This record gives sequence, structure tokens and C-alpha cells, in this order.
Amino acid sequence: MLAGADLLEDIASRDLRSVLLAAAKPVRLPAGETLFEEHDQGDALYVLLEGRVELSVACEDGRKLGLDVLSSGAVFGEIALFDPGARTASATALENCRLLRLRHHDLRKAIEGNAALAFELLRLMGQRMRYMNTQLHEYVFMPLPQRLARKVLHFTRADAGKSSLKLSHSELAELAGASREAVSKVLSRWKKQGILKTGRGSVELLNHGALREIAGI
Repeated sequence: MLAGADLLEDIASRDLRSVLLAAAKPVRLPAGETLFEEHDQGDALYVLLEGRVELSVACEDGRKLGLDVLSSGAVFGEIALFDPGARTASATALENCRLLRLRHHDLRKAIEGNAALAFELLRLMGQRMRYMNTQLHEYVFMPLPQRLARKVLHFTRADAGKSSLKLSHSELAELAGASREAVSKVLSRWKKQGILKTGRGSVELLNHGALREIAGI
């Protein structure tokens, strides 16, 4: 099996996995390093094989707003793959990462004349756009407890169905579009209610039903 092929089984067909993995080049990114920054010129898609990457944007007041935290198997950077130009977000490694990089001209060669693969890549991009639109709706219309509950539920689902996630209060605050103090206050209240427990850089979900009720889903 091609290295990383098993990580893509849930999001791509065998043909698309073969194209992505055969034409891509390996990249290593140490924890804390930035892969690309918002507004950088880009022409490549990335497949995350190992580690975690945070996608974020800078607010006008200087704060960082976290959009997503990606784990093994995630595909990102697809907008620049179809339309090389300015990046719409920054990507930073939260831990040591192994990735595959697929450049625009390499993909174009690989899928030229294969409309099915092109449409599948468009489907992946559509999924990302749908998720980002959901985030925008949450930031604008939902109070912090509801936004935060949805974030915790989203990342526990994304992490292979585990009930815990490796995110600090500061990282959750960036993802929820709030201050660290406000997020810590909400987490402390949920901890007292037995909904979850927190550790150094981690959150463990204890009462899934109660958090779903807060999240409104």
C-alpha cells in the first residue's frame, strides 16, 4: 500500500488517493513552525500524514482566530491548488508533522482528461467551504458556551471517536473566537457540572449528551 493511503480512505476514492500520493512530495514540519501564512502566494495542496496543524486567520485588532485543527488524513490548501494565489489562512504545526505536498502543475498533469477526479477534488473543496460557512455562522450568531460546546464535540469526533482532545484553553479560545479567560470560565463551570474534566493542554468529555444539549445539536 502507498504510504498514507489508509489515511485517505474515508475522504477519497482509490483513484484519487493514487493520484495524490504518487504525484506528491514529502514534507516535514517541526512543532511551532508555520507551513504558510495568510496572504502568502500558494500553489499546492497538502495531505497531513502525521501530527496536527492549526488553520487560522488574523483579525484586524491583532488577535488570531482559529478556524480548524487538522489531524492525520486531512487534506488542505485546495483553494490554491485550483486557483494559485494568496492563501486565505495560515497553517501552523501544533506538533511534529509529516505531510505530502502536491503542486498545481503536477496535479493538472495527473488529472488531465479525467473529469471524475477533477469533480472529486471539487467535492473535497466544497466540503471545506461548507465547514467554513458553518464556522462563520457560529461566530456571528451563537453565544460563547454554544460555540465552545460545538468545538469540543467537533474535535472529539474528528479524533477517531475519542472522548478527549489535546487542546489548551488558549487554543480553544482561538477556535471559539473568545478570550482565554472567558473560555476558562465556561470550562470551569462545565467541570463542576461533571460534563468534562480538564488537564494540562487537554480536555476529556464525560457527559456527551449534556454537551450536545448546550451545543443545540
